[in-house]
Amino acid sequence: MEQDTSMITWHHSPAHLFVPNAFYIVTASTLCHQPLFNSPQKLHILQSTLFEIMQAYNWRLQAWAVFSNHYHFIAQSPEDSSSLKPLIQRFHSQTARAINVLDGSKGRKVWFQYWDTCLTYEQSYLARLNYVHNNPVKHGLVASAEQYPFCSATWFNERAPDALRRKLATIPYDNIDVPEVHCC
Repeated sequence: MEQDTSMITWHHSPAHLFVPNAFYIVTASTLCHQPLFNSPQKLHILQSTLFEIMQAYNWRLQAWAVFSNHYHFIAQSPEDSSSLKPLIQRFHSQTARAINVLDGSKGRKVWFQYWDTCLTYEQSYLARLNYVHNNPVKHGLVASAEQYPFCSATWFNERAPDALRRKLATIPYDNIDVPEVHCC
């Protein structure tokens, strides 16, 4: 089955392939990896804004993990998958304004850039799904991903079919190459 795709060239990166109804992984970091979302209150703002923006743009969130200085998510695009760029712009703008108000730092630049890729085959999707769920463990924040309240591990385990949970548990994720976005 052929899928309609469109190419959009951005000045800072190679052309992006946007595929309707496809799965994407997105990673972004704060400017110079500063731990700006350094409290449960700020992490809650980051996570709840992610949920709100995904719904507003009709993207179906599959996995997420938000941290003091970066985030990852996997989502399925709607028919107009080119909405990813405005989705990220709105997400970054809203969360930056919110924590800048909390910190009394009006106008401070919060986010650097983001990286995205379209996941084109099942094994890649499953490995990255496992990677995102287990990212809090990778960063040494918790012993089990379900202990971290700002990721999708518990949500996934409560809702995913048993067969999918068992399959995902067999998929290695420790050698996944998810580039970090660096600026400093």
